[in-house]
Amino acid sequence: MSRSIIIDCDPGHDDAIALILALASPELKVEAVTTSAGNQTSEKTLRNALRILTLLKRQDIPVAGGAQKPLLRELIIADNVHGESGLDGPALPEPDFAPQAENAVELIARVLRASPRPITLVATGPLTNIALLLASHTELTPKIERIVIMGGSVMLGNWTPAAEFNIYVDPEAAERVFQSGIPLTMAGLDVTHKAQVMSEDIERFRQLGNPVADVVAGLLDFFMLYHRQERWGFKGAPLHDPCTIAWLLAPELFQSIDRWVGIETQGKYTQGMTVTDFYQLTGKTANTQILMDINRQSFIDLLVDRVARYGK
Repeated sequence: MSRSIIIDCDPGHDDAIALILALASPELKVEAVTTSAGNQTSEKTLRNALRILTLLKRQDIPVAGGAQKPLLRELIIADNVHGESGLDGPALPEPDFAPQAENAVELIARVLRASPRPITLVATGPLTNIALLLASHTELTPKIERIVIMGGSVMLGNWTPAAEFNIYVDPEAAERVFQSGIPLTMAGLDVTHKAQVMSEDIERFRQLGNPVADVVAGLLDFFMLYHRQERWGFKGAPLHDPCTIAWLLAPELFQSIDRWVGIETQGKYTQGMTVTDFYQLTGKTANTQILMDINRQSFIDLLVDRVARYGK
């Protein structure tokens, strides 16, 4: 039986590839896609989700736009990484279907309520929509099997010295999610910085020769530009968001630890930091499964295999 998931995202190059991976995988049933502001404004991230689903010919999946800004803060976007559209690079089709009239929170709630079994939420952007869902629909908590997020880090940040972008954008929302008591898996920078796609990997996608693979190669060409900056020290570009889907498909590719994590919302230097009780000093019960390592080559092979399926 396939695992039912809802993807809450802010496309974003790596969000787009996560969607492409999920929708090529029969092990997963994508029940809905929702969007929030993050990598770009809410209008652009919603349009980008619709464009990707149009490319994949998956107009059957309900899509809804959500939060336009964080719970308590002004919006920060990552247009320096993802460009003016949020998906700069390859040519993408215009959306040929409309989003749902309801907002993201209400769509997620409707899908959860109607489901005969618990659903996994996959969140690859700021956690605003998920926090609003948990606050406004407490009765649906038992319908959430797990929340798998891309965000945070045990060690270093990528937006500030202490904070990863998705958590930094809305730390109050992240704190509500991390302390919710729902099983949580965190694919943070500790693992995603090891999930790098190299130039030769991009050529593997290009050589597949199907329209989706061509878009993936184009997305990665653009994404690589930002990550070639010397300060990062990367050989390639980290594929952050697809790690969430890859973990659902092939958890054996990852190594993880269970620890308590809290989100710093007040710190002068550490706002948005995922404070991790790595040495278990506080005595608090672990609330997060943290992905720490990945078999990079097998991860890339999985992506190539699934993208190849769009040509069949």
